[in-house]
Amino acid sequence: MNPTVRLSLFGCLALMCCRSPVLAQSLSNWEEMRDRMVDDEVVGAGVENERVIEAIRRTPRHEFVPRSERSRAYYDMALPIGSKQTISPPFIVAYMTEQIDPQPDDRVLEIGTGSGYQAAVLSQLVRDVYSIEIVPALGRQAEKTLRRLKYKNVHTKIGDGFQGWPDAAPFDKIIVTCSPEKVPQPLIDQLADDGLMIVPVGERYQQNFYLFRKHDGQLESEALRATLFVPMTGTAEQRRQRQPDPQHPELVNGGFETVMGDNELPEGWHYLRQAEIIEDSSDAAQGERFIHFANEDPGRGCRALQGFAIDGREVSHLRLSFRIRGKSIRPGQDRTQWPYVAITFYDKRRGMLGTEAVGPFRDTFDWTTYQQVIQVPVHSREAIIRIGLLGATGELDLDDLRVSSTKP
Repeated sequence: MNPTVRLSLFGCLALMCCRSPVLAQSLSNWEEMRDRMVDDEVVGAGVENERVIEAIRRTPRHEFVPRSERSRAYYDMALPIGSKQTISPPFIVAYMTEQIDPQPDDRVLEIGTGSGYQAAVLSQLVRDVYSIEIVPALGRQAEKTLRRLKYKNVHTKIGDGFQGWPDAAPFDKIIVTCSPEKVPQPLIDQLADDGLMIVPVGERYQQNFYLFRKHDGQLESEALRATLFVPMTGTAEQRRQRQPDPQHPELVNGGFETVMGDNELPEGWHYLRQAEIIEDSSDAAQGERFIHFANEDPGRGCRALQGFAIDGREVSHLRLSFRIRGKSIRPGQDRTQWPYVAITFYDKRRGMLGTEAVGPFRDTFDWTTYQQVIQVPVHSREAIIRIGLLGATGELDLDDLRVSSTKP
């Protein structure tokens, strides 16, 4: 059985990002780093709208993160911006923007200003952006940044975004960058007829992107893909009907049996790169389906992620089990880029505490069952499991992933 590996911060970043734009100590050319990020993680991940791609390429993301996080500004990852909130990864910003098909004459409402990064991208594509932030400190900082960078067509205010901005309605498009259990009625009312709205709807750690079109006053919905947004702040979050149970952590759809959308993406898993669901009961380790990863380009992102709640004060150890199969697996660009099944733990401020990983997995092998008990940092309040080739080359199949609390 492969041992559990405790990875360094560099190893954690490698698992998340695979092909890193640059090491922290050589940050000297923001534009070069941004171009590489766009090519690898935006275009390379499937975004096709040329106007959106160019807007991402022109937007200085490093200006929207705290100075302490600037060395990671051009990794395709969420970064803490204070008040328990994060800046969305560039791919997510590009993906959401592309889905609403921004036009030069559009008036767009954004719910959840956060850092102001999404609003800055939109400002280059539409006539006016109206953005609302519920956290006063974040709202003030975002307004200051947007004003300093001269995004003159972005209008901001502090308030409950789920009440919308009635004085400026109706809006041609609405982007919601925090996750409600269902679409708030004021946003439906303020969306123009034939307008588009993208919302990550669902439970706190299990959300799906839905694209809504308003027609004759009613919303028509289209399921897109699974995603993971940080929990909201305020009353709406506290009133969720279904709350996660951090004392009993678990994975959703660990057997990949449930799929959604025309592309049959696995429900509950997000940030898929070079992954597909195979339906073949004769070849699956269990059930009807399994997830298949394939990569020929060393260092290229090849992964899937899922978040879950966990309280390290109550759960000291996790039992991780899965079925795995590999074919011709070789390392990526360096020794950190091998396949692992890895769990990264975060504290209440979403600071990274560390990563426990089972692996690495090499060469060719048939379906094999792995089971490992891993230690949970006491300050853990959230975790993300990462699977895939993670920069290595070859093929990798996974099935029947489970986590549960256990004794050491």
